[in-house]
Amino acid sequence: MDLIHVRAVSPPGLTDRVVALLADDPCVLNLIVQPGAARNPDGDAIACDVLTGGANEVLRGLRDIRLDQFGSIVVEPVDMAFSGRADEGGREELGPLARAPVWEQVEARIRAEARYPPSFYLYLVVAGLIGSVGIVTNSQILIVGAMVVGPEYGAIVSIALGIDRGDRATVRRGLKALGAGLTLTVAVTFLFSLMIRGFGFQSQAFEAGLRPVADLINTPNFFSVAVATLAGVVGIVSLTEARTSALLGVFISVTTIPAAAAIAVSVAFSSWQEAWGSLIQLLVNIVVLILVGTGTLRSQRAIWRRVSRRREGHVTDAEHG
Repeated sequence: MDLIHVRAVSPPGLTDRVVALLADDPCVLNLIVQPGAARNPDGDAIACDVLTGGANEVLRGLRDIRLDQFGSIVVEPVDMAFSGRADEGGREELGPLARAPVWEQVEARIRAEARYPPSFYLYLVVAGLIGSVGIVTNSQILIVGAMVVGPEYGAIVSIALGIDRGDRATVRRGLKALGAGLTLTVAVTFLFSLMIRGFGFQSQAFEAGLRPVADLINTPNFFSVAVATLAGVVGIVSLTEARTSALLGVFISVTTIPAAAAIAVSVAFSSWQEAWGSLIQLLVNIVVLILVGTGTLRSQRAIWRRVSRRREGHVTDAEHG
C-alpha cells in the first residue's frame, strides 16, 4: 500500500486541532506528537504516515485550519513500508481511491519546473544546436537527443496548470520564458546554421535537397496534431503518477525543439517555405500541448472527485444500513 510521510510544525494553540484531525482519520498511521520539540519555526513537532488515497483529504484539512500559514507542512514519499494495518486499511477504507494521485505533490512537481534559471535557456539553446546538426546531417538520433535535452515541456505544463488554477501570473511567466527561450534558441541556431552553410559543413544529401528529417519536421499535418494530443494526455498522466519513463517518451515524441531548430536552419539556407512550415509545426505543438494538458488536468480531478463522492456515498449507506 502506498504511503506518504507528513512532517509538521504546529504552534501550541493549534496542536490540539491538528492532532484531533489526524487521529480521527482512518487513513493516518504512526502518529507522533512531540510538544515543544521544533525550532524555526518554534512549536510542536508532529509526524505521521498517510495512505496515499486519503492524503488529499488530510492535506486539505490541515490547510483549512491554516497550519501551513501558522506553522509548516512537509510531505515526503515513502519508498518502502511494512504494515499489515496499512494494507488492510487501504483495501477497506479506500477501495478505488487507493491509487488516487496526491494533488499537492502533483502540483509541486509541476511548479518545480516553473522556475526559469539561466540553465533553462542554456538547455534550450543547446537542444536547438543539436537539433540543427541532426537536420543538416539527416540524423534522426540527434533529433531525438535534442528532444530529450530540451526543457520546454516543463514550461508548457506549468502554463496548463496556471490556466487550470486560474493563476495568471504563472501563465504569464511560463509564456514569457517559453517565448524568450525559443526566440533565443532560433537566433543562436540561425547563426550556427549560417556558419555551417558558410563552411559547407552540411551533408551532401542535404545540399542536394534530400532532407527526410527536415521534411518530417516542417510538414505539419493531421498526425502532428494527433501525436501532440496523445503526448499531452500521457504527459499529464505520467506526472500525476510520477512515471518518469512515460514522461521521457513524451519528450521524444513532440516536435517543439526540432521545429525551432528547423526554422533557424531553413532561414539560414533561404528555404522560406520550410521555415514557414516549421513555424506552424512549433505553434501547433505548443498550443495543442497546453490545451490538452489543461483539459487532462481538469478531467482527472473531476474523475477522482466522482470516485471520492461514490466512496463517501457507500460509506454513508453502510453506516445507516
